[in-house]
Parts: sequence; C-alpha cells; structure tokens
Amino acid sequence: MSTEPRVDTYNDAEKGTVEVATITVPPTSYPGDEKKFDNSIALPEVKKENATPPAKKSPPKPKKKVSKWIRWTLWFNTYRKFFTFVFSLNMIGLALAATGHFPYAVKYNGAFVVGNLNFAILMRNEIFGRILYWFVNTCFAKWTPLWWRLGCTSVLQHLGGIHSGCALSGVIWLLFKVVRMFTTLNVQHDAVLILGVCTNVAVMISALSAIPWVRNTHHNVFERHHRFIGWVGLVCTWAFVILGDTYDPVNRTWNLDGVHVISQQDFWFTIGMTVFIALPWICVREVPVDIELPSPKVAIIRFERGMQQGLLGRISRSSIMEYHAFGIISEGKHAKYHYMIAGVQGDFTRGLVNDPPKTLWTRQVKFAGVSNTSTLYHRGIRICTGTGIGAALSTCLQSPNWFLIWIGSDQEKTFGPTISGLIHRHIGPERLILWDSKKRGGRPDTMKLLKEAYKSWNAEGEPLTCFFLWSQILTGILVVFITSNYIGNTEIMQGCKEAEIPVFGTLWDFVSIFTSIYDSHSD
Repeated sequence: MSTEPRVDTYNDAEKGTVEVATITVPPTSYPGDEKKFDNSIALPEVKKENATPPAKKSPPKPKKKVSKWIRWTLWFNTYRKFFTFVFSLNMIGLALAATGHFPYAVKYNGAFVVGNLNFAILMRNEIFGRILYWFVNTCFAKWTPLWWRLGCTSVLQHLGGIHSGCALSGVIWLLFKVVRMFTTLNVQHDAVLILGVCTNVAVMISALSAIPWVRNTHHNVFERHHRFIGWVGLVCTWAFVILGDTYDPVNRTWNLDGVHVISQQDFWFTIGMTVFIALPWICVREVPVDIELPSPKVAIIRFERGMQQGLLGRISRSSIMEYHAFGIISEGKHAKYHYMIAGVQGDFTRGLVNDPPKTLWTRQVKFAGVSNTSTLYHRGIRICTGTGIGAALSTCLQSPNWFLIWIGSDQEKTFGPTISGLIHRHIGPERLILWDSKKRGGRPDTMKLLKEAYKSWNAEGEPLTCFFLWSQILTGILVVFITSNYIGNTEIMQGCKEAEIPVFGTLWDFVSIFTSIYDSHSD
C-alpha cells in the first residue's frame, strides 16, 4: 500500500464514496484503559479483509446543490464584514476630505495613514492576539449564551478582516496625502516629497505582495517583499513623519523643536507600529529539534516543553527568512514535548524530510488559532483530514469533552507511532472515529458521518444558563471545528450550515474564495 498522503487535496483513495450504515463497534482496548465503552455510533460499513474487492467502484453520487443563500452567508463571513465596514468607513472619510467636507482629515491626513497601518499591524501581532484569546476564554467560557460565545469565536478568527481593511485604507490615505503634497509643489520641500514617494512605493509593494495569489503560489516572493520591503517602508515612514512634522510649508521653514514633533498624532502611531513589529522578533530563538520521518511525505518535528491547546507556531531554518506556520500537538502544559506535523508541499517542508535539521528557529510566543476558543464550549467535534490533524489533535488530547474525526489515507503508517500513540493513550474509542480511506475503500459520506457523531456526542447537550433563560432554544447544541483542504472545508461548512449546526472552518483567502466559490458552484 502506498504511504504517501495528499496534503492539500483528497488522494485517489478518498475520491470515491461508500455507503454508511449504523453498526455497533466493540471498543478497542489500549494499555492503561480501565473502562469499557459503548461505541454505538454511526460508522461506515467495513468489508472483511479477506473479501474480494469489487471489480470497479460505483460512480460517485452527484453533489447536492446548496442554496445560493447558504453560499452567500458562508462567503460574506465575519472577515469580509469587518473588511467591508473598515474599508467603507475609511473611504467615506477620504471622499469627504477630498471634497473639502472633512477639514480635520485634510489637516491630519498623516495620522489617518499611520493610524490605519498601526491597527493593521496590531491585528497580526501574536502577543496582542494571545491577550485577546486569553481574555475571552477567561471571562466568557461556558456560562454566557451560546450565541455570544459563537460570536466571540467568529470575531477572534476573523480579525484578519480588520487587518486587510486597515492596511488597504492606509495605503490609499498615503496616496491621497502624497498627491495633495504634489498639488502644492511650490511650497513643499524636495526632501519631504522624495520621502513621500519612497514611502508610498515601499508600502504599496509590501501590500501588493500579500495578494492571495502571490502569497499562495510564490510564498518566498511574498515573504521577502512583504517583510523586508515592509521594514524599508517603516524606516521611510519614520523619516517622512519627522521631516513632514518639522517642515512648515506656509513659512517654508524648519521647526526643530522636539516638543512640536512628539505632540503630533502620527509620531505616536509610528511608535506603535514599530513596537508591534518588533515585539514578535525579540522572542525568536534557535531551539533543538528531533525529526521523525514515518513516511517520505511527512515530518514529525518534536520540540521541548508542553503547550496549551489551540496554538500554532512559526519555524524556519533561518532567524529572519522563510517562516512557516504549523499546528502544535501537545498533551498539555505539563508535557515534556510538543510536536508539529509538516506535510511535504514545497522546498522548505521537502528539506525537512531530505535533510532533517538538528535545530530550528522559532518564535517562542506562539499564536492562537480558532481551536483555542474550544474552552468556551461544553462539548464539540473536531473534524480534520490528512495533516490537518496537526491543528486539531491538541484540543481532543487536552479535553475529554471533544470528539475527534480524522479522515486520511493509511494514517498509522503515514504519520507514524508518535501520533498514533498520542491518540490511543488519550482518546477513548467512545469519542474517536479514524477513517482510513485505504482500508475502507474510499472517502466517506462526510456529512452523514458527522451528523451521526453529532447526534451521539450531543446526548448531554448544552446546559441551561440561569442568567439567560431565553436561551433555552440553544440547549442541545454543540460546536464543530474543521481543519481540511478547500474542497473538504467547503462541503462540510455548507452541510453544517444547511443542518443548522454551529461550525467554524479553515479561513481561506479573500480573493481566491471569491472566484472559487462561484466558479465551482454556479448553477
């Protein structure tokens, strides 16, 4: 049997479909188990190993049409709502300023530039993100109404909408500022004009390099331009702000009074930008690693110390180049190790397999993912495919109230004994479905599998909250988190939305989703 998993798309064995029947599966015993579990759950029917396989597979069932309203609500998610609100608000202000109806913005347009860029950078700051997740998880876990907790998770997951909206708005405000300066060319100093143009070019290149197509298909191009040209843009911004605040175009004189400079809004916004950019980098360290290679397509990277669930980490062979993010697997803060699963997709991950390093560079402060909000909920289901187990497993390892569904190809042989051992030691068969598409002859009817698990695992349900009696209609609902490729994510999100199951999936790019969702689902 082949041991090569497909990381971003379903492999050949997963393209088929199988019939699903409700059967009772005897519990599997693992060392250390003291209880026997009733594992009555909807599982796909498995044929005996000695049985002769059919000559050919039955044709796949036609995909069920999903309503345009569901597709629209999934596309216009919180990310795009944030982006639309932030960008629209800025463009209204810009239009008013350009037509002379917003004199404050005309006078302090520099503050609008760096203010937007400041908030854009803040939304991507790991430390700020961890503080937000900690605050929400500490203050709102379990006792608040379910709709509030779902809203908190959605907001935290989609903060990138504010990042994108503020970044694009900042670029446009900067262009507006420089264009206005050139309309008063006769009173502007050449040094200020030159720095304005340099800052504009650097910020635009940094922003354009983050376009989803560039970021996904040319990662190194994105990283080098977005990071290093962005740093150049920061230096130019400092020079532009200081020169712009010290030069008086009315009197054509330089005001070198430092008090005047530090009293300007744009000066403090630029300080904020600098701090937010620098903070993650002062946490960079070179750490020892052990790399296990269970198959030619997967590297299991082991680091020292345990981690809380729902975190992701960035790693690189260099201190400042080519950082890649992976989900963190850990048994808890008390554990001796934590792990990352790197599926071979490009040069960096291929190098981990072909030339395993002894050390890697990483940011010691990890950033929180959507799974980090699992503590908000009483119970939940974590469904993933392939290497998505790297982002999903910690939640189920550290909480007995989360059910794991993992769909993959020849999982134990592909991902090795370390990952299998973690699963079997900590997750009982009563809250686990491992679907091996190699052994089962194809990919399951994912939504049917999920609905059966949802019904079984939701037997306890959400307790009533005495603070909000009107939330009784939400009793009996648990949440589903998805980590899968684009096709799998889309199918499950649409199915859950149709079944009115609260669900959070992988966050895909703004532009690529816009084109893909309508091209692939047009009626």
